[in-house]
Order: sequence, then C-alpha cells, then structure tokens
Amino acid sequence: MRSKVKLIAAVLSLQSMYACAQSGAAGMAATCMRIWKDSLSVTPGVPVRWSYDEGVVLEGFTGLYKRTSDPKYMAYIKKSMDLFVDESGHIRTYKLQDYNIDNVKNGRVLLTLYKETKDPKYKLAADQLREQLRGQPRTHDGGFWHKQRYPWQMWLDGLYMGEPFYAEYAAMTGENSAFDDITRQFVLMEQHARDAKTGLLYHGWDESREQKWADKSTGQSPNFWGRAMGWYAMALVDALEYYPKNHPGRDSLIQILKRTAVAVKTYQDPATGCWFQVLDKKDGKGNYVESSGSCMFVYALAKGVRLGYLPDSYKAVVKKGYSGIQQQFIHKNPEGDLRLSGTVSVAGLGGNPYRDGSYEYYLSEKVIDNDAKGVGAYILASNEVELMRK
Repeated sequence: MRSKVKLIAAVLSLQSMYACAQSGAAGMAATCMRIWKDSLSVTPGVPVRWSYDEGVVLEGFTGLYKRTSDPKYMAYIKKSMDLFVDESGHIRTYKLQDYNIDNVKNGRVLLTLYKETKDPKYKLAADQLREQLRGQPRTHDGGFWHKQRYPWQMWLDGLYMGEPFYAEYAAMTGENSAFDDITRQFVLMEQHARDAKTGLLYHGWDESREQKWADKSTGQSPNFWGRAMGWYAMALVDALEYYPKNHPGRDSLIQILKRTAVAVKTYQDPATGCWFQVLDKKDGKGNYVESSGSCMFVYALAKGVRLGYLPDSYKAVVKKGYSGIQQQFIHKNPEGDLRLSGTVSVAGLGGNPYRDGSYEYYLSEKVIDNDAKGVGAYILASNEVELMRK
C-alpha cells in the first residue's frame, strides 16, 4: 500500500512538472518561436527594427539556455540578432546619434552571443552601444537622459535599458571604473524619484521642471506606474550580478534593492497576488492588475533571493505572485500556444500626443495579449521560479 501511495505521488509530481513546463518558461518560449519565427515584429506589417521589446524576449531565452543548455534557444537568439548585425558589426536601423537609452538594451544579447560564439561581430556591435553611453547626454549631477529628445529627464525605464548592459560590458572588458558611474545612475534615480511615504518611485524626473507632467517643486511625475517600477527592480538584480565583490557600489545597490523590495511587497494585491497598473491606487476607478509589471516583480524578487541579496522570506511573495500570474493572465490556445493577457502596450511621459502622467493617462493606454515586453518578463519570471523549485 505504501509503495502504491509513493508511486501515485511520483506520478502526480511528474504531471505537475510537465504542466509547469507547458505553461512556464519553455511553453512560452515555444509560442515565441512559432509566432515570431524570424524576429519580433511589434506591429504586424511594419518592418522589424532594433527594439528593446525584442531584447526583453531574448533575455528570457538567455535565461532558459543557461538553465537547460538546449541549443534551440541559442539558435533562436542568434537568428534574431543576425537579422540586424552584419559581419562588420554594423547594427541595421540603429542610430547612435539618437542617444536613445532604450536602444542600448539589446547589447546584453550581443554580449551573450559573443561569449557563446567568439564571433567578433557581436563585440563590435556591442562596442557601438558602449560608445553611445560615453556620449549620452546627462543631467547636471551625472544621470543619463532617457533620450536626446527628452532633455533633462531620467525615467525608471532607462535604468533597465542601460545599466545591466553597462555592468556586463564593464565586467567582461575589465572596465572596473565604470561601476562608479553605474552606481551613480541608481543612486540618483532613487534620490530624485523615491517617495518617502510609500517607498515607491515615480515614473520620471525632470531636472528642468519644464515638462507639464513635472512637479514644479520636485520635478517628479505624478504617479507610480507598475511596469516602470518593474524595469527598475529588474535593473537592480541584473546589474548587481556583474559587480566586483569588493566594489562599494555593490552594497549601495543591495540596499536600494532591499528598500524597493519592501515597497513591492507592500503593494502586492492580497486578492490576486499581482500588482496594479498604478501601484498605490488599487481601489481607483478603472485600475487593474497588469501582467508585465507583475512578472517583472516576481523575477526581480526571485533572482534577488537566489543570489543572496534578499532574505528567503520573499519566496512567499514570489510564490503568491507567480500563482496569481498563472491564474489571471495565462491561457492556452487550441493549437497549444500560450497567451499572456493583461499587458499595457506602452506608457510614457511627454511626446506627441502629449502624455501627462496622470492617473487617467495610465489607464487610457491599450491593454493587449502577448505583448513582447510582457512575454519576455513572463519567461524571465518563470525561469527564476523554476530555478527556485529545484
């Protein structure tokens, strides 16, 4: 009888593992490889371009490859980047002179390919992105502008787009002095954007106070956008992975991560385990739990625990969050593909038409299925949860 119970338990365990693979990182990766066969087209019918959206998806594939060593994931990464990078290292559709920090994001994928293949074209391409950071316009205290056309502004998004690549490149090339600058970016963002009452960070900060969205006293934007905080949390754990053990900035980032984690835990929705589009207004009219930010928080907290930056107590937050993501947002189509629902397509500040950062603005942007940013974050989160289960 006891052996029969053990056999049933083993079968159930295998079934659970199989279900996890089908609805987790591997299942979503399989969907990506089917619906985005050659490279990511964010808008159907529009030619593919160098875009951070694709970089987020390929970060997920990188994590899967590192965990499983399955060559199909590396082949997909390579095929996707080879559409842009020629033998001389030129990146098609990329313009350094735009000084758009979003365009630095894919540099980490280039470094992955260079380490894996030793093909110099990937290093040459990555060198261009490092060169962009050398010339990136800055605030008076040294913070990177988000884009040339968004002068004097730092956004939370930009920390994820620039700093993990900056840190990995510095570690690979022995450019240890760069970690002083990387630390500066995180410290300045927290100083300028953190709200002492909630511990959350506002989406953006305008040093000039000229933007209509900027508070005339603080320069801060008006609201706490979920995905912006998600980008920031992911940036911390990804950059920290490459810090020299004895660099003083490492402890600075760990302390920032710990403060960020407290706020993230505080604003987790008790009912669903997920996080809201506008984080601190769960009862606000029209507010909703949003999938990409929720996935990013699960990823950042799980990786923070795995690498020893955060205490094990955050595992409960991760488990509740991941369970909520599976229940709220993951669907299986008849053909077997996974569908991630509930991702806001975009949110920003300024521009044309003008985005004022109001609560109403964040709720006005379209919510879509299988958005690349959400899909990539889901693969990243699933991969970390699956590592945690080992």
